[in-house]
Amino acid sequence: MQSPEIYARLTQLFHDLFDDPELILSATLTAKDVDGWDSLNHVRLVLSVQKAFGVRFSASEISKLGNVGELVQLIEIKVSPSAQGDGAPHPSVLHGTRRENQSGSNASDE
Repeated sequence: MQSPEIYARLTQLFHDLFDDPELILSATLTAKDVDGWDSLNHVRLVLSVQKAFGVRFSASEISKLGNVGELVQLIEIKVSPSAQGDGAPHPSVLHGTRRENQSGSNASDE
């Protein structure tokens, strides 16, 4: 997946989340630039991005993000074939059946 496709999908997520169809995403866009981008909407944004792209971010990865461009780069890395074997997300991620068991490892509800 290339940057233009990622920006297009992210733009729709931002428009929906922030209820602003005029919002234009750029690599340098930050939370300070968007009305309503508070901590709660940040969490909602991260969850929406993870679901839309079939990826998972660690707390460390999220805390290092400084702008939309860095988010796009992280998504590119996560969806690249080398990051996921064949490039496809695990089927349980797509169907929402992936969960963590008590030991902290991932398990499937299948």
